[in-house]
Amino acid sequence: GVFLYNHLQQKVRNAEALAQKYKQQQEALSAQLQVVYEHRSRLERSLQKERGEHKKTKEDFLVYKLEAQEALNKEKQDSMNRYGALSSQHKILKNQHDDVKKQLLDLQLQHNSLKLEHRKSLETHSQKLAQLQQEKDSEVTSLQDTVFKLREESKLLRKAHQEVHSQLLNAQAQMEEFRQLKEALQKMPG
Repeated sequence: GVFLYNHLQQKVRNAEALAQKYKQQQEALSAQLQVVYEHRSRLERSLQKERGEHKKTKEDFLVYKLEAQEALNKEKQDSMNRYGALSSQHKILKNQHDDVKKQLLDLQLQHNSLKLEHRKSLETHSQKLAQLQQEKDSEVTSLQDTVFKLREESKLLRKAHQEVHSQLLNAQAQMEEFRQLKEALQKMPG
């Protein structure tokens, strides 16, 4: 019973450790997703900034069109190139974000399945533990009855031992009396 109890305790500890491990994995994935969201937010802000700069460049282009047509055309081209690069990067990051989102969904489904399995396992362990506790209580009651009976037997044995001891002391006293009587008889003449 004790071995089975210890074995079940070990299983419960293993199940708790597994649940803790999956919880840590989920937290790590949440942190990674947060990083992706922040990165995307920074890129969107950067894109908005680039658009603002591009708009300003267009306004400057209109103001200084006659004086610096060639230079502003080059700046416009550079801005368009940067915008194109950022758009491509944004598209790549969006695809990566979708992939991470899908992975997170898969992991959440897996986590829910493991959570259900863990709950079933805990219920089974709880039932087994209750059964073991009941068996243990029954065994303790039985052992208490046995101890009570043994104590009663011990009392009876002590009583019997005391009686035998008293009889032995009486016998020794009688032997001493016989010895003294024998010595007295031997000392008598004839």
